[in-house]
Amino acid sequence: MVRTGNDIMAKEAGRRLGRSRIGLLANPASVDSKLVHITDSLSAGRIRLECIFGPQHGYRCETQANMIEWQGYLHPELGIPVYSLYGEKREPDAFMIQDLDVVLIDLPDVGARPYTYIWTALLMMRACAAAGVRVMVCDRPNPIGGSAVEGPMLDEGYESFVGLHPLPMRHGLTIGEALGMMNETHHVGCELEVIRMRGWERTMYHEDTGLPWIMPSPNMPTPDTAAVYPGGVLLEGTNISEGRGTTRPFELVGAPWIEPREFARKLSRSGIEGVFFRPVHFTPAWDKYEGQICGGVQVHVTRRKAFRPVRCYTRIIASAAALYPEHFAWMDPPYEYEFERPPVDVISGGPSLRESIDEGRPLQALFDQWRRGERNFSRRRRPFLLY
Repeated sequence: MVRTGNDIMAKEAGRRLGRSRIGLLANPASVDSKLVHITDSLSAGRIRLECIFGPQHGYRCETQANMIEWQGYLHPELGIPVYSLYGEKREPDAFMIQDLDVVLIDLPDVGARPYTYIWTALLMMRACAAAGVRVMVCDRPNPIGGSAVEGPMLDEGYESFVGLHPLPMRHGLTIGEALGMMNETHHVGCELEVIRMRGWERTMYHEDTGLPWIMPSPNMPTPDTAAVYPGGVLLEGTNISEGRGTTRPFELVGAPWIEPREFARKLSRSGIEGVFFRPVHFTPAWDKYEGQICGGVQVHVTRRKAFRPVRCYTRIIASAAALYPEHFAWMDPPYEYEFERPPVDVISGGPSLRESIDEGRPLQALFDQWRRGERNFSRRRRPFLLY
């Protein structure tokens, strides 16, 4: 079994933290391999936990969808403040961290640039650097592996809360590696220590680690969801349902105006590797097309190493636009605190994906452009790999 940074901290907290005044950035998935939450292990070790910070969806993961903010409160058992970093403030202010010596971060990530937890952590690092507060990160596995890199890079000028640093859509980094890389290349200047894992290898998927799967957010119920998410998240920028409101978000794709068998046939002929498209009907209980029967497909990943989620879902969107031009549309703003740009541009990190589909350009040209960025990023990340 892989030992996460949390596992190591649970045994070594006294030595590593001593009597330092600690702030904790965590959520319900911040557990060790025995399913003990880091708040409990720190409290049991008599660590001076002064306050807690929570990311999108809340410290207790009580908010379901995007753009649902939450308010801070007093922890009912510990009597310490729990601060929201997804609401009026997404970056801690000086008051929140002024009495801290260390901020300890233990957040799961799913290996995709639009997943907001790494950006909450980066904003925390910036605030801590300005205040002279040390940051320690309990590293965790990238559940979709640490080898493959895929998708468009973030264009300059398209920075947002779903992308503050030029990473590809699928970055192949652990959260510790990502924060270490950004600390150096973004000149954050944070005093950062990464509590490294033991036993993790870059070729591992979540199922290889021996660790339990805890939902890192409400719409990430299984490792299968994480496998498709770096591409599936693009659907949030379209009027195609990404399966929110069902038990298989991001794997189910559809709309009331899609004919399942026709759609599945077109996708099956598009040359996408490592996947099977099964025609389905589903009815979202909430979100897009709430209570309406949608036709579409379920994306079944058959060969993980061959599967490229960003390319796959780009072809899904392009196929829907070509088959159903009278119905398909891009969503309008706002999206994750961006109020002007089309949401798909915010998610993908620039306009090229949307423009290629709108103009009917061959997608292979777009993918070739991505490949150059993927190769460059793979080279640039090497000095920051810890495993």
